[in-house]
Amino acid sequence: MEQNMDHDYHPLPGSDSPADAKGEASFHNHNIAHDDHVSYQSNPNLNKYALAGAILASTNSILLGYDIGVMSGAVIFIKKDLNITSVQVEILVGCLNVCSLFGSLASGKTSDWIGRRYTIMVAAATFLIGAILMGLAPSFPFLMAGRVVAGIGVGYSLMISPVYVAELSPALTRGFLTSLPEVFISVGILIGYISNYALSGLPSDTSWRLMLGLAAFPAIVVALGVLAMPESPRWLVMKGKIEEAKKVLIRTSEDKGEAELRLAEIIEAASVQGMTQDKDKASSSGSDSSVWNGQGVWRELLISPTRPVFRILVAAIGLNFFMQASGNDAVIYYSPEVFREAGIQSDQQLFGVTIIMGIAKTCFVFMSALVLDRFGRRPMLLLGSFGMALSLFFLGFGCTFLQYSSDKPGWAIALCVVAVCAAVSFFSIGLGPTTWVYSSEIFPMRLRAQGSSLAISVNRLVSGVVSMSFLSISEAITFGGMFFVLGGVMVVATLFFYYFLPETKGKSLEEIEALFEDEAH
Repeated sequence: MEQNMDHDYHPLPGSDSPADAKGEASFHNHNIAHDDHVSYQSNPNLNKYALAGAILASTNSILLGYDIGVMSGAVIFIKKDLNITSVQVEILVGCLNVCSLFGSLASGKTSDWIGRRYTIMVAAATFLIGAILMGLAPSFPFLMAGRVVAGIGVGYSLMISPVYVAELSPALTRGFLTSLPEVFISVGILIGYISNYALSGLPSDTSWRLMLGLAAFPAIVVALGVLAMPESPRWLVMKGKIEEAKKVLIRTSEDKGEAELRLAEIIEAASVQGMTQDKDKASSSGSDSSVWNGQGVWRELLISPTRPVFRILVAAIGLNFFMQASGNDAVIYYSPEVFREAGIQSDQQLFGVTIIMGIAKTCFVFMSALVLDRFGRRPMLLLGSFGMALSLFFLGFGCTFLQYSSDKPGWAIALCVVAVCAAVSFFSIGLGPTTWVYSSEIFPMRLRAQGSSLAISVNRLVSGVVSMSFLSISEAITFGGMFFVLGGVMVVATLFFYYFLPETKGKSLEEIEALFEDEAH
């Protein structure tokens, strides 16, 4: 196994490790090394243990999805009950996304310190407290406090779930498994829409509190589910817990031989990146000593990154920026406002249409997750972003026509409904699942948690800015104008994905670094 380890690993340029002397040879042997991996990557069967861990971790994402879906209806009743303005509505909706920025930034360091598994528990517990505060809120400031706490929990969840699943999953099914958080976000959105519809007949002061408070139940399930989850094998290796990592890898691999090859590759990567003690000594002793807690990562990412690390950072941040600059979250949050502007006035009809939108979104994100490992990340991103651009342009046309039409023709209303459903569906095909997969798999092991947390903090910042300004900008330039702008953003996004994102399907996490090294040579 030692010979294979030396043969397989491709170190980062500029590394101070002894492996530097063989860096060029290792780089040129990339294709041969990849052939070595075929022996354990040729079978794409879904490992049940890895699937169970991915489902438990991804359940955390229901919390964000439910909040996005339920707030679209809850704000209608909050506005009536608490007599708040449109600006206050924007602040209420967007503050969760802005506050999730802080959770995302903190989650990387936290997960390097206490582990991926317990960070998921922290995320669920924080959101649970926020949900209870929102459900019991007697006033707008109290409600805002609950949103702030829940936002921090959402930030933790958005970073840790994809990273944990990516580190647990075999290479050939990593795309599907790491897409599950987005699938669960869509399921949460749909459940939120159904809650809106079911509770909309209650008095205003009761309905919105029940809508928001019900989020406490999935948070409890997630917190308890963590107890049955394994720890990330890569985090265990970084802590020197080699034997524990091996046990997890055996259960998430097709056979013991595959597990040993995966373990060898992870140990070599950890050794070269200076995160653990000597691998032979650690293997023989099964040492549990903690030798690395994430120190020095921000310097490597932001102050003195190598060229491959810089390219990885640009790819991850750009992808997360465009995910939220697409306006998807804002469209979902304010879809009742958009449909009301289109001519649908009844609250029940509004919530009924949003349920249709939620079903479309959930179906397409699940289909995308199923084919992501077959077709690859790039094709799905390009299809999704280009489709979103077209859908948003049609939506802009429909809204603009309705604005200047006195009779509100049925075909124009239908066009708006279909265009909104198409936009969220194309988002679910491309940006929705692929952002989490790509962001969690391209960073080197040493930088993965904190690098992902940085990229996702950009995601949350942009989401907050868009959510908190969507109504104000739409009032200034109309909904139609706003959707034309978002369509233009997606055209730029398509070009960015085409030129800056290499394909990563079928590669082990340790091999993906070489894709960015290739560009540097």
